[in-house]
Amino acid sequence: MFHWLEKRPFFFSVVLFLVIAFAGLIEIVPDFAQASRPVAGKQPYTLLQLAGRHVYIKDSCNACHSQLIRPFKSETDRYGPYSLSGEYAYDRPFLWGSKRTGPDLHRVGEYRTTDWHENHMWEPTSVVPGSIMPAYKHMFHQNVDLETAYAEALTVKKVFNVPYDKPGHTKLGTWEEAKKEALEEAKKVADDMKNQDVKDAVARGEIPEIVALIAYLNSLH
Repeated sequence: MFHWLEKRPFFFSVVLFLVIAFAGLIEIVPDFAQASRPVAGKQPYTLLQLAGRHVYIKDSCNACHSQLIRPFKSETDRYGPYSLSGEYAYDRPFLWGSKRTGPDLHRVGEYRTTDWHENHMWEPTSVVPGSIMPAYKHMFHQNVDLETAYAEALTVKKVFNVPYDKPGHTKLGTWEEAKKEALEEAKKVADDMKNQDVKDAVARGEIPEIVALIAYLNSLH
């Protein structure tokens, strides 16, 4: 057979390509599958964080901020360790981004505080002189849509087998349980904020968008 192939360059090339392609798949696919699994300690978003992610997308934060740190020294020096595929296991959709009008936010939870985000979203230039980012004061008065976030969490739990309620993972529970957990988390965020209107709203059992957004940003590590 090999003698026959040696006399037919076209077929020899085809067989060689198939052998290399098959060997490549055997080598690459297992590593790719392993890399795409959640990194150790990765948790699904809480209901409040997921609602904040919806605010992030709704107000087009992802249009100016990426969430993907590339494996280059210039990136890691500024933003921290480069991103791993397993860190996005529970992200739907991915928010990698293709433009950076503002900095990358993949690890913003490691170096920004609730207080900083509050001031930044209310008046960006108060913490970043010369910033061209607009103010998002409406977030301080508009309540977040928890019901849609809960519906998404239930969907990804059932369809994509996101491990909500499994031992060692984020709990979701019933709608009433999830809403109570979200309000408790919101109170912790609001406690670190200065805006009295926000504090009063949370005390009444309401959750302004800014609280959910900050909870989401604080979860990015």
